[in-house]
Amino acid sequence: MNQTTTAHAIRRSTLDRRMAMALAAEEYRRFADAVAILDVNDWKRPTDCPAWDVRQLTSHVVGMAAMAAGIREGARQRKIATAEASTHGIAMIDALTDLQVRERQDHAPQRLVDDARALVPRAARGRRMTPFFVRRMAMPVPQTVQGVDETWSLGYLIDVILTRDTWMHRIDLATATGTAPILTAEHDGRIVADVVDEWAARHGRPYCLDLSGPAGGSWRSADNGPVIEMDAVEFCRVLSGRGHGDGLLATEVPF
Repeated sequence: MNQTTTAHAIRRSTLDRRMAMALAAEEYRRFADAVAILDVNDWKRPTDCPAWDVRQLTSHVVGMAAMAAGIREGARQRKIATAEASTHGIAMIDALTDLQVRERQDHAPQRLVDDARALVPRAARGRRMTPFFVRRMAMPVPQTVQGVDETWSLGYLIDVILTRDTWMHRIDLATATGTAPILTAEHDGRIVADVVDEWAARHGRPYCLDLSGPAGGSWRSADNGPVIEMDAVEFCRVLSGRGHGDGLLATEVPF
């Protein structure tokens, strides 16, 4: 199984490091390509993130990439977000994403497109150059998943979550604009497979899973498990909280 399963263990990535960084670089590139083709009306469309339209969602992704790209920028964002989270009594991640959107509220769409493009190599390199001993460290703030506080390693955040977050927001863009996202087995299929592994580890029960589409595949833990058949992207959307799931599909996976 791909992730640690005990509630009190530090959750770590077991993705091959080179693969994780290749996925990160490619996902930044695909997101930049996706926003580059938006038309003037697309930027105001609502998304599956209730507080954000397309422009605000893009501002968050650009802000998060900027955070990954530079040590000083990352420290600056964390310092401000930590203070605002304490002042307003909100989760640090909520304060952080609000900061990223707020600081870009006056940025024109073309500037966001240009920034997304420029950050592709820088954000990928920043994550790739994070030392091993840093990635082994625990994040200072617990993360809540399905009502349970978890301790994540920085490596889990850097290698897994930052890629999943960008990927899911690229799906959000496609959903908001009624377009088909570019999906391939070599890239998206590996992201989905990692999500499946973590989902299986989190619920720990028998299952038979058949996911359709370019990013899909088939997984079996036992012959007597419930059979789940659905689109691979929709599977991930449900686990992320963007759709309703019963039974094993009620198990959340962080993005």
